[in-house]
Amino acid sequence: MKNSVSLKENRRFRFLYHKGTSHANDWLVLYLKETQKPQNRLGLTVSKKVGNAVTRNHIRRLLRENYRLREDAIKIGYDLVFVARSRAAKADFHVLGQAMEQLLNRAELLG
Repeated sequence: MKNSVSLKENRRFRFLYHKGTSHANDWLVLYLKETQKPQNRLGLTVSKKVGNAVTRNHIRRLLRENYRLREDAIKIGYDLVFVARSRAAKADFHVLGQAMEQLLNRAELLG
């Protein structure tokens, strides 16, 4: 990913959950906060409620690839965390992509 790095620190995730804005649909929840960084930081969360390790990793890969395909259109300078809901376990690549795009549009990050 060209314009993004991974968000790995637990304190940044917690900060976004409490201080960031959120948008949700049936498959995903997006938490975001604007930063002054020259890149985006992306975090993906898939809890044990979604399924076993194989299912969780599969969803994580699908989300990462959907983000990569849309990365050029996403505004820079944000911390983003996508949280998969339990319904995401039954979703395919295109459904998750549409859900992600819908949330990014609501947050006015595409453009």
